Amino acid sequence: MDETRAALEALRAAAAPLEPGEEAREALMARAVAHAQSFWTALAEGPSYRSRDEVFAQRLAPEFPEEARAPEEALGYLAECVDAPGITTASPRFMGYIPGGGLFHAAMGDFLAAASNKYAGFASAAPGAVRMENALTGWLAEVVGFPAAAAGTLTSGGSIANLVAIVAAREARDPDGGGAVYSTEFVHHCVDKALHIAGRGRAPRRRIATDESHRMRIEALAEALERDEADGVRSWLVVASAGTVDTGAVDPLPEIADLCARYGAWLHVDGAYGGLFMLCPEGRARLAGIERADSLALDPHKTMFLPYGTGAVLVRDGQLLSDAFSATADYLQPLGESSVGPSPADLSPELTRHFRGLRLWLPLQLAGVAAFRAAQSEKIGLARYFHARLSAMEGWHAGPAPDLSVVAFRYVPASGDPDAFNDALLRRIQEEGRVFLSGTRIGGASYLRCAILSFRTHLEHIDETLAALERNVAGLLGEQGA
Repeated sequence: MDETRAALEALRAAAAPLEPGEEAREALMARAVAHAQSFWTALAEGPSYRSRDEVFAQRLAPEFPEEARAPEEALGYLAECVDAPGITTASPRFMGYIPGGGLFHAAMGDFLAAASNKYAGFASAAPGAVRMENALTGWLAEVVGFPAAAAGTLTSGGSIANLVAIVAAREARDPDGGGAVYSTEFVHHCVDKALHIAGRGRAPRRRIATDESHRMRIEALAEALERDEADGVRSWLVVASAGTVDTGAVDPLPEIADLCARYGAWLHVDGAYGGLFMLCPEGRARLAGIERADSLALDPHKTMFLPYGTGAVLVRDGQLLSDAFSATADYLQPLGESSVGPSPADLSPELTRHFRGLRLWLPLQLAGVAAFRAAQSEKIGLARYFHARLSAMEGWHAGPAPDLSVVAFRYVPASGDPDAFNDALLRRIQEEGRVFLSGTRIGGASYLRCAILSFRTHLEHIDETLAALERNVAGLLGEQGA
């Protein structure tokens, strides 16, 4: 027994680095905070993109040491080989894909959530954490105009939020399959993945035409629903967009909701990008009708500026969400009754899950809802400003006026292939690294995308982006001898 005790004490001593003392924690925290402060300070003037493939040839030796490595060495590697290369999504000039801003307050929330490591899957295990998450989803439901009977859960992002909603729709309206699905070409590709995962990848699909502003044409949807009814095909699921990826377009939600009610179809709205613009008056004016959806996917890590990994799904009839996902097992014994609302594990596929709520709750407490509302209004205003300025610049096709904060546009050269020109222009801007834009194809034609949604992006950054576009067009035309 003495030998056993001695062996266990030796193992405890060897594992001591896993449990640093108070002074060691303070020293490590000071280094981590200094690292983060240096990163944030550099954002103002740093590039939004660095192409630095050479960092991938660098390795710590050994990469995973047997004994502890010096903190400065590990953090130095992080700064040089992780923070620096690639897209700087926290940059005020990152306007390529929909940004995930990474609020400071949310970083604090993530740290505190990881420190306490509360298990937020069951109400009886962490009633305070689950109550917080239920309060947040209740607040999100209130923001979008859902009734009190709605329920929802926080997810890792829009992909899982759309999947959860589609499974709920399957169980409620299409348990045996055969129902048709209706969407436009601009629906997010994660919807196709979700249908496949949910066992509905081979469901009858109806691709609904769009108008000149890339919104679902309501008469085309009506024709498809009417034709299926005449042919004896049941209308199951209409997927509308509250802010498409390509152009930020918002489908005509009130009219779509009317048709869904008439034909008995489930209306799911992918509002991962745009749905939470319901916070601001400009967004509410454009998103009218979203409150009539049967289910809704949201991404607070987009329109609420949180770190990536923060999505949400809401279902108008909350019981249908519970019916789709609630499960139990002999080894899952509740610790007692709880009055804080449903357990998140009963509302999604996840059992073990991160305490996501704190990264949303803490910013709302420390910054206030009004700050989010103002930032959203600013982003919509900046997109309108960008579109108006671009429309007045010679040679540019600015595309439809933005519904929210995404503008899809292209340059039309006097001669030559406009698609090749715009592809080259995008590469040139990205390689320059100051401003980051992305591209897409609409109707087979190449477009650039400016997605304005970082809380750090302001008027001066839009002016700089416009200047970068003019500068790079001039340079490209000069190289081509135009």
